[in-house]
Amino acid sequence: MKTALKMLAAGKFLAAASLTASLGFAPSAEAYTVYISNEKDNTISIIDSTTLEVTDTIAVGQRPRGILLTNDGKYLLICASDDDTVQVFDVETKQVVRELPSGPDPELFVLHPSGNPLYIANEDDNLVTVVDIVDNKVLAEIPVGVEPEGMGISPDGKVLVNTSETTNMAHFIDTETNEIFDNLLVDSRPRFAEFNKDGEKLWVTSEIGGTVAVIDAKTRKMITKISFEVPGVQPEAIQPVGLRVTKDGSRAFVALGPSNRVAVINGETHEVEKYLLVGQRVWQLAFTPDEKMLFTSNGVSNDISVIDTEKLRVIKSIGVGRFPWGVAISQE
Repeated sequence: MKTALKMLAAGKFLAAASLTASLGFAPSAEAYTVYISNEKDNTISIIDSTTLEVTDTIAVGQRPRGILLTNDGKYLLICASDDDTVQVFDVETKQVVRELPSGPDPELFVLHPSGNPLYIANEDDNLVTVVDIVDNKVLAEIPVGVEPEGMGISPDGKVLVNTSETTNMAHFIDTETNEIFDNLLVDSRPRFAEFNKDGEKLWVTSEIGGTVAVIDAKTRKMITKISFEVPGVQPEAIQPVGLRVTKDGSRAFVALGPSNRVAVINGETHEVEKYLLVGQRVWQLAFTPDEKMLFTSNGVSNDISVIDTEKLRVIKSIGVGRFPWGVAISQE
């Protein structure tokens, strides 16, 4: 009797799994934790990548935007922009355990590949603040252009790039001297910067300019500038913001803001391969570590879109808090 019951249960499980897969909701082979910052609710939503459901919502500081996990995965760092601080959130206890010093209005940041220090773009005082996250102290303040936001760092940790929204530049900073050694003019209102994993290319999005600049990271010369045309969407609604490049550099995914699309770009030819319809005003993106899924924050529709990166289609929308902004995903 027990054997028969086990076989029946197994049959039901397999049938359910088959139905789930056929609908495009097959869970990832690995389970990851997805963190979303909700700018208007002052909360962090926590999502299970296997069930694709919200498992918890935690109150944090005022106007949380940029978020990232420390290299050991133990802490989530949160730009609490209206509190003028970076909060340290313990992912096990789900509590803010301390704060890191920051200049006014931190928006985005990036960790050195070694895990320390942290480089913070402080939008209101035109500085990049360098913070030792172990000793809780400011190591340097680097003057940059007006309204700094985007932060990218080379894989070897030697070059930091900050983008300034009003100056319309990418600033190249030597991480040993904490000084700017080059500047490159890009299109209007640059919002995000990311290096390829091999360190050869730098990608910079320009929100108002409506373009993505692909830059030779060694020569700091423009390779190409990518424009976008979405059928039925006015050009002024196509506003590139967040961007992520696959580990092998074969593709880049770009959040196109109020056009409600994510552009899929060939990493070699730099041509747009596809536009994926997601939620309203898509801001930021993050891959699961296996890169099988991409999560996008949709600021106006208050949800997260989950993209199957192999099939290049959206497989689910997940409701979160108001004005979701940042996305970070655990590495285990």
